[in-house]
Amino acid sequence: MAENKPKKLKNVKNPVHNKVAVYDAASITVLEGLEAVRRRPGMYIGTTGPDGLHHLVWEVFDNSRDEAMGDFADDIEVVLLPGGIVRVADNGRGIPVDVHKQTKVSALETVMTTLHAGAKFGGEGYKVSGGLHGVGVSVVNALSSWLRAEVHRDGSAYVQEYAQGKRKATVKKIGSSKLHGTVISYAADAGIFTGGIEYDFQKIVSHLREQAYLVKGLRITIVDARQNEAKMPRPGEALYIRESLTSSPSQSFYFEGGLRSLVSFYNRYQKPIHKNIFYIEREQDGVTVELALQYIDDIASRVFPFANNIYTQEGGTHITGFRTALTRTLNAYGRKSGILREAQENLTGEDVLEGLTAVVSVKLREIQFEGQTKGKLGSVEAQGAVAGVFAEAFSEFLEENPDDARAIINKSVLALKARKAAKAAKDSVLRKGALEGMTLPGKLADCQSKDASESELFVVEGDSAGGSAKTGRDRRIQAILPLRGKILNVERARLDKMLASEQIKNLVVALGTAIGDVFDVSKLRYHKVIIATDADVDGAHIRTLLLTLLFRHFKPLIEGGFIYIAQPPLYKIQKGKEVFYVYSDEEKEKILGKDAEVEQEGADEELSTDERNPSTSLRTGASGTTVSEEGESSSVASSTKKSSKFRLQRYKGLGEMNPEELWETTMDPARRVLKQVSIGDAADADRVFDILMGEDVSMRKSFIQSNAKHATLDI
Repeated sequence: MAENKPKKLKNVKNPVHNKVAVYDAASITVLEGLEAVRRRPGMYIGTTGPDGLHHLVWEVFDNSRDEAMGDFADDIEVVLLPGGIVRVADNGRGIPVDVHKQTKVSALETVMTTLHAGAKFGGEGYKVSGGLHGVGVSVVNALSSWLRAEVHRDGSAYVQEYAQGKRKATVKKIGSSKLHGTVISYAADAGIFTGGIEYDFQKIVSHLREQAYLVKGLRITIVDARQNEAKMPRPGEALYIRESLTSSPSQSFYFEGGLRSLVSFYNRYQKPIHKNIFYIEREQDGVTVELALQYIDDIASRVFPFANNIYTQEGGTHITGFRTALTRTLNAYGRKSGILREAQENLTGEDVLEGLTAVVSVKLREIQFEGQTKGKLGSVEAQGAVAGVFAEAFSEFLEENPDDARAIINKSVLALKARKAAKAAKDSVLRKGALEGMTLPGKLADCQSKDASESELFVVEGDSAGGSAKTGRDRRIQAILPLRGKILNVERARLDKMLASEQIKNLVVALGTAIGDVFDVSKLRYHKVIIATDADVDGAHIRTLLLTLLFRHFKPLIEGGFIYIAQPPLYKIQKGKEVFYVYSDEEKEKILGKDAEVEQEGADEELSTDERNPSTSLRTGASGTTVSEEGESSSVASSTKKSSKFRLQRYKGLGEMNPEELWETTMDPARRVLKQVSIGDAADADRVFDILMGEDVSMRKSFIQSNAKHATLDI
């Protein structure tokens, strides 16, 4: 057989430009200093959107927190100042300012301008830290239009300023100081964060509150002085500035209870099934393990993993060790105590997690994360340390607290029975669909396209809206699923009860992802799932019930950006042959003006808007230019015929629109307005769903009363 030798290629041409592609040493670009960070910021902070912007705050704060973890600091202040400036101060040792032997510049400048430079790679600078690559504060420097570092140490105060990661001058001694600590002030670069420099104060408060629980004895103060007229203090003038900002919103946290207090905080709106919160802090094989847990009367689980105080949202080896030990320990105690009968099968990991609130925190000297954003712990030694420490301590807890132990085992046994019932119900649904040869519900008007990336599913309220939508849609890419009435509130419903609901079963089958342990997001049949309900109280309730279902059982669809809420117009305004579709009362007033002569169509009174407030100021239907929040626009010639009288129609439901109107205003990708559903803070979202959709009426009433002033009513 002849040998197939590779062909020798000469002068390879670019097929697009038909030019010879030269690839030699001159083609290699070397990025110096922090230029690589500015070119590819996503590699270091994940995104240049709001999450990346807040990640800068976490990076600067983490350096101060690491000082506290080493018992070198006990007070950290974070201040949001006018002009997008963030100021973080601590009373730690202060970054060294003497000349670094290797870089020949000050240690401060080395840390601020060099990737992979810091005191966390060896020696005794830090025994435990959240830093891994030594890129944190240097990345913040690179992505800031301006940054100032102030250091108080050894009786003196020093300062150095930077612009886009480059020093403006050498480190300067500005006087004597009796203080010790570091102050980092910076302004994120608007050229990098093109979505705007807007910090979410509550998001920062939530994150730093959590950190205060994780470091016992640390005081953390957050001040929102963005509306304050106070100016930035001069370099070296003060370590903390909160005393001069007493009129600004602020919060301060200090906890001695550690993770036990944090679990209690997470469960403050829940009903515990056992009184005592389990807690252990112990070191094994060089790994410090701190863990607290409590079971509540709920079907969801909440496990919060931390490694060196970094929230590892994707889990990692410490969570693997915890879950293994939890399942094994509860099975062993259940058999020994007789609560688990011999004929009964063992509890699974799924069973023992139901209703669990747990915080698992490990601290390691040499730590390995997967990725710079530290979403998953990879340190192998953490798994064995957590499993060993937790199994021994939890076994003792169960023996010493038999009432608590029985409540926990019974809770898990109930979950086991429910799991088996849910599996039978799920299998029955799938099997029935296959035998009948009808995997899609009859109510679904499917689209022609089989390409999920271009396909859309409109979930509409009622057969009337469904009829208009089916007639007015683009049949090639748009599918319609009408719902009859309000679906089941799934906040505390198990899978078998959910699948007994025809409305939920239809939606599950239409999505194509299945549900429960066989859920597979890759099988989603539509990459836009659009909730389209009426602009009234019932419509808002149905939308909330659907969002509860999606959040509890289809969360990856929200996280993947597949869920949207349609924004149909509130009003139709006609003036002669000119037609305007209006999405808010503000837009309506702009069109009508103060002295307009208005003829109200129908018997309905003019109503105010609900939560709709699209960013565009004017959207028109059959005439004028329309702009959607999806970024598409189209122009249609408008009539020049004039009339002095406006005709106003208030839409209360999608069923009131004819197919043409529904297409023009709500379904046409070129003109519609969609709001994408996202999860800003999973813990806060979880809490709100618990309150609003749970069984505690008094708690829900209190929440509504407390937040009534933020509501926009549609009465």
